Formats: sequence, structure tokens, C-alpha cells
Amino acid sequence: MSAYETMPFHLETERLILRPWAESDAAEFRDLLAERGDGRQTVEHIRKAIAELLTATATTGIALLPIQRRDEGDFIGYCGLIIGRSTLEEPEIAYELFRHAHGRGYATEAAGAVLEAAAATGRERLWSTVATWNTPSFRVLEKLGFERDHVTTEEGKGELVWLTRSLA
Repeated sequence: MSAYETMPFHLETERLILRPWAESDAAEFRDLLAERGDGRQTVEHIRKAIAELLTATATTGIALLPIQRRDEGDFIGYCGLIIGRSTLEEPEIAYELFRHAHGRGYATEAAGAVLEAAAATGRERLWSTVATWNTPSFRVLEKLGFERDHVTTEEGKGELVWLTRSLA
């Protein structure tokens, strides 16, 4: 049993709703992941990935949540907490948005809500790992008060910058 409270799985901001995954998110989630340029998964494969995310959430009490724009009701990406390269005690914040949703402050708005949710669990610190080329992600994290900690190299990913933020 975790020493931390369970993260809220429904978050709302002025323009966004972050909510639990549904099987109906599979096609759009697949399209988002395809924007990375690594090929396109089957919807069935993505449904399994969503089921795994939901199982992990039930086990860990933290979640990666789909982001919907409040007015349009459309899926534009995801944001949340993952163990990733870190730990359950000090998880990573992760987010990814469709390119058409970039540059409008959505990632900062969603990540800000996730930071508050993380703090409410009683955690003291979060991490984020970002590829050195990903300037927009650095801008989001800087706005949220993350600071560079160290750099590692990962096979297939290149240099990764580790950033951290205290929640105290």
C-alpha cells in the first residue's frame, strides 16, 4: 500500500478536462502516437495499451489522463504522472499533444492541474525527462517551475535532460 493519497483522476481547468481513459479514445490516441513518426499501431494494440494504463493506475494511484478541450469536446493529447524513468515516490510528469494543439498553452494548463493533483497526494517532488531537441517541452516545464538537474544518454533517444520540481 502506498504512503500517498490517490491522485484525482478527473481534473478541470478553464479550458480543459482531464479524465480517465475510455476504450473510445483508442483511435485518437493511435493518431497522436503516430505523429511521433514511428509508424502506426492497430486500434486493437492501442486498446490493450489503454487497458494497461488503467491497470497501472489502479495499482499505483497515479494516472496519465486524456486531455479534452472543454468547449470543443475533442481529444487533444494526454498529461499525467507516470513512473517512467523515476519512482512511484517521485514520479515523472508526462504530456503529449497533437501538433495542431501546440502553441496555445494547453500543455502548461494541463500540467499545472497535474502538479496540483500530485501535490495533493502528499508527494514532495516530481521529475520530467525531455529529449534535448524538445524546446517546447522545456518552455512548459520552465513556466511550471521545473529546474534542470542532470543529463543522461539513452540508447535510441539520445541525450535526455532530467528536470525536477519540489511540491513542498
